[in-house]
Amino acid sequence: MKNIISIFFFTNLIIGCGIYSFNGASISKETKSITVEYFKNSALTKQPTLSQVLTEKLKDYFTQQTNLIISNQNGDLFFKGDIIKYDVQPIAIQSNETAGQNRLTISVKVDFSNKQNEELNFNQTFSRYKDYESSQNLSDIEDILITEITNELVEDIFNKAVVNW
Repeated sequence: MKNIISIFFFTNLIIGCGIYSFNGASISKETKSITVEYFKNSALTKQPTLSQVLTEKLKDYFTQQTNLIISNQNGDLFFKGDIIKYDVQPIAIQSNETAGQNRLTISVKVDFSNKQNEELNFNQTFSRYKDYESSQNLSDIEDILITEITNELVEDIFNKAVVNW
């Protein structure tokens, strides 16, 4: 019984503070909402679904990892950004001067503002990539690569905004 009371007390202490979570996020209890503007695709090479995928994943990640609600405007946390790079480059050049692998890189410039603590505002570019065998056709694996890269980008953006790494 003593252990149950201790666990109950500890849990209430953590939750009552309102700024800690088990995912490492530090969000003040005054922060209630998040606004994520549609990420424009300004990259030279346009991938038609990338803006929608990135925007929705960022919203979904915040709703899954926090208690914040999505607001169409004036959220306590506010994100806007541009996809500035969607690029495939050959890497691992072999002796016959052909690429053994290719690299898909996606970069996104993010403007973040926090109404409760303006010191946490940032304007930063995040970039991630995935390598794949040059024998593979990009169109066959593009959706998988985009999913993997955008998952990593969203996690990086989340961590910078609310985990403060």
